[in-house]
This record gives sequence, structure tokens and C-alpha cells, in this order.
Amino acid sequence: MTMAPASRIRRRASLPMYDFPELRPAHAALWSAIAENLAQAGLDGIPDLLTFDGEPADLWQAPDLLLSQTCGLPLVTSLGNTVKVVATPRYSAPGCSGSRHRGFIVISAASTAQRLVELRNSRCVINGWDSNTGMNMLRAAVAPLSRDGRFFGSVTVSGSHLASLQAVADGTADIAAIDCITYAHLSRHRPELAGGTRVLAVTAATPCLPLVTAASTDDDTLAALRTALQAAAAAPELAEARADLLLEGFETLPDRAYRAVSGLANQAVAAGYPALA
Repeated sequence: MTMAPASRIRRRASLPMYDFPELRPAHAALWSAIAENLAQAGLDGIPDLLTFDGEPADLWQAPDLLLSQTCGLPLVTSLGNTVKVVATPRYSAPGCSGSRHRGFIVISAASTAQRLVELRNSRCVINGWDSNTGMNMLRAAVAPLSRDGRFFGSVTVSGSHLASLQAVADGTADIAAIDCITYAHLSRHRPELAGGTRVLAVTAATPCLPLVTAASTDDDTLAALRTALQAAAAAPELAEARADLLLEGFETLPDRAYRAVSGLANQAVAAGYPALA
């Protein structure tokens, strides 16, 4: 069986990090414009539709990855030789500043706690051990309050920011750190859920979740991707989609910008709190 030339193989694209059903039409509109711009630039193998199924981590490591969005922590810990950063989005959500975002440390709306230290020995829930906002930022925030390498009574993994927020609202967990952009989306589209929680504290800031392509992507394709993103950020016909996504634009940051993510991990280690516990 003869394989098609590499340029003829249809590559894959996804935008999985804020993949709520309410946002899929906006994501689809954004990708359609990006794909059209890439086609006009002469690129082959552009997918017509975004990939919504499968594990995002598998696609991040796929050699046929054209564009996706990943978390800052995997970027600096496990994906460094697997992907190239294409651009960093700018969002208008509360907690964002330019191309930087924060984690919102949330508790139940019924909780009387006023300070983070009052959550000592509480039940923490995180979306995943490889999450920057859900784990790494939270770890840095509580590290100065830890004793003998511990702060929480328990730490469980929910699998998503949505599930973590649900656990706090339901009372099956006491505290979670939620990406501020996710919290803004859920506050708009699922107000009853978000209304069952309140923000107790805000973490330090790091660059927003990066858009990435496969490490094997050539420089011309990388440049075309960046041009397509800038065009989508300025297109008048995408104003509604951008507003739905809270998207203001894209920046090309130097690689060193994401050292802020590993810097938070190093701060926790220096404080004697290397693992969230």
C-alpha cells in the first residue's frame, strides 16, 4: 500500500481546553476562518472540522497535529520536545491581564471561610496532577501555609475543572482552583453551578494556555498558522464568536515566558511543599 505524500495527509486540529457544548459553535466558526486562511496560504492537509473526541494529551503528542491548545504545565514538563508554541491567546475574563491568567481558588458559597489558611485539613479536589491552574498554581498558593509538607486533609482528582467546581458546589469537596477563564464561561452559561461557589483567593499569574503545533511543523506552516490566527482575531464577521469565547487576540511570546509555570513549582519546593498534599 502506497502512502500519500506527507503534504497530502490530512492533519488534525482541536481546541479542547474550553470545550463546553455551549461554546462549540463559536469554536467551529473560529476554526473555519483559520482553515480558510491556511488554504489561501497554500497549505495542504487542513482539516475541515475540529477534533472533539479522544484524549487531548494523545493529540498533543501526535506527529500529525496541526493546531491544538494545551496546558502550561505539560508544556514545560513533558511536551517540550513534542510541540512548538504557535501563539498565546488573550482573554477578557476576570483574572486575566493581557496574555496572562490566574486560578480562582473557590469554596462553597455557604462557607464562612475568609482566608486561605482556614482551609487547612480541608478536602481539596483538582482536575488533574498535570494542571497548571488546578494543581500547580494552587500548590504555590498554599505552600507558605503548609506544615511538614502538608496542608490539606485530602486531595482527590475529578478529571476536569467542571467536575471540580461541581464537587465544591455539591459539598463533596471544600476547595478547588479553577482556571479563571473556565470560571467565567461557567458563570455565564451555568450560573446556578457557579453560584454555588465563591472565589476565596486568586493565584499568581502565568501565560494563558498556549496554542501548539507538532514539533515537526516547518517554519512556513508555523508562520501561516500565526498569520491565520491574527486574521481571525481581527475579522469583523467573527466578533460574535470571539465574544462568546472571551477571546481578545493572540500574542507570540518568547519561550522563556512559560518559565513562570515552572517557577511556581520551584517556589513550592523551596517552601518544603513539593507535592500538593
